[in-house]
Amino acid sequence: MPKNNLKHFLHLHLIVFIWGFTALLGDLINLEALPLVWFRMLLAVGFIFIYFLIKKKDYKVDKKAWFKFLIGGIIIALHWITFFHAIKVSNISVVLVTLSTGAFFASILEPIFFKRRIQPLELFFGMIVISGLYVIFNLDTEYTLGIIYALISAFLSALFSVINGLYVKKYDPSLISFYQLFLGVGFVSIFLGVTGGFHAEFFSLEVMDWVYLFILSSFCTAYAFIGSVKVMQYLTPYTVMLTINLEPVYGIILAVLVFPEKEKMDASFYIGAAIIILVVLLNGIIKNQKEKAIQKKQISI
Repeated sequence: MPKNNLKHFLHLHLIVFIWGFTALLGDLINLEALPLVWFRMLLAVGFIFIYFLIKKKDYKVDKKAWFKFLIGGIIIALHWITFFHAIKVSNISVVLVTLSTGAFFASILEPIFFKRRIQPLELFFGMIVISGLYVIFNLDTEYTLGIIYALISAFLSALFSVINGLYVKKYDPSLISFYQLFLGVGFVSIFLGVTGGFHAEFFSLEVMDWVYLFILSSFCTAYAFIGSVKVMQYLTPYTVMLTINLEPVYGIILAVLVFPEKEKMDASFYIGAAIIILVVLLNGIIKNQKEKAIQKKQISI
């Protein structure tokens, strides 16, 4: 793999590892999904704005961009709401396993948005990842509601990745992140305002909740959000989505360290994890070989 591509590939894995903390923080924070997402997005917007001031970046965009970013903001807000709600009604392991179906959704959505044929290999890899995660855990029917919310979250995540794969061709990644989070929290604010969600208890948080929210909104959101959008300039949405399937592996390992009494792992975990890692590596190798072949053809022409 070329050094430049390898750098972005490793950066993506770092981001996915950081995202592994998200599920744990969602479980640790004593808030329901909706207010949790509101605080997360609001604080993240503040951190990115500070980043703009430090870097002296221009954050002006055209009118068409506002509508595009609004769509992205609503999608990512709904993705996080369904994700955290799934954790609240289920558990971390089940949610992270179900979230892996995002690769399958991406393999279907990407050809539609990028106007190309569905690649059988991508569908095949997506199915293998799902089967690998199924090997890790034998899901119980008591987690049905959590699985449903996690499936919706996985679809929204794939849709968000594909849409941003189009946006990064024209707009700066940090700019996309700022406006999507800004408009996303605006969308959630309107909903809370209409439904009477804002009240005194809404803003009454414990000290540790503020600490966890700080970590969630800064490292796991502002930094990771900008970074994930930026790597889309160099990696395909499908590759990004497939690599994100390592999030369950990272997240479950972290969950075992933080909640050793709740999370137990057996041999099936290592078998499933090996399948996932192998698929991600194979995807990177195959994509790299294809890119080399295309470059050789272009040079020969």
